[in-house]
Amino acid sequence: MAAMKKLNKVCFLVAMEQESAPFIAALGLKKRSTSGPAPVIVHEGTYKGAAVVVYNPGMSDGKSLVGTDFATLATFLAAERDAPDLFVNAGTCGGFAKRGGAVGDVYCVSSFQHHDRRVPIPGYDAMCVGKRAAVAAPRLVEALGAKTGPCTTGNSLDCSPTDAEIIDASGAVCKDMEAAAIAWAAELTGTPLLGIKVVTDIVDGEHPTQDEFLANLAKASDSLQGVLPKVLDFVVDKTLAEL
Repeated sequence: MAAMKKLNKVCFLVAMEQESAPFIAALGLKKRSTSGPAPVIVHEGTYKGAAVVVYNPGMSDGKSLVGTDFATLATFLAAERDAPDLFVNAGTCGGFAKRGGAVGDVYCVSSFQHHDRRVPIPGYDAMCVGKRAAVAAPRLVEALGAKTGPCTTGNSLDCSPTDAEIIDASGAVCKDMEAAAIAWAAELTGTPLLGIKVVTDIVDGEHPTQDEFLANLAKASDSLQGVLPKVLDFVVDKTLAEL
């Protein structure tokens, strides 16, 4: 029955306020008053008759809270407070030249997993990698002209040799710091999940990741603003089966 339900309440989970700000402004979403110890920041409004909510994990000392801990908390709170029909993890990522990635590329993610949770004990190994599928959305991929492939998640911006080996084995085309954790929380709450990513840096490129990320963050955030309304246009009032 879930596959036949119309999607009319969409929640965007975005790690950094800089990534979400152009989208929030373009849709005229309003900040919601929140209470409790969690630092999440929520904006809400409507778009073409659909309810739209954007959750950011929050800020500390003027910096966005990035990483899996904060992403998991924001996802659970969003599911509990808003019960959306669809989660969209939208944000920036690292790409890979060896797999055809370039700065500015847009990906609609096909699956999620971790690359930095290494527990070589039978049963624990697969659980810690935590591979989960995204909502199948071949028509959305075509409509956006997006690339697609797996996204891999870790809690560090850099990429150690061990991480690189695991990522290469996974065939991942995107590297981020939240998506696989969001996928776990979404699965537990029974909420379908899409991943929309824009490449800010090339992990296997010639420039230091942190320099390339900072140089391209504003441009990638503007690119997200261009893509995310198109995602809304496509998914609103459709069923999962129609994506």
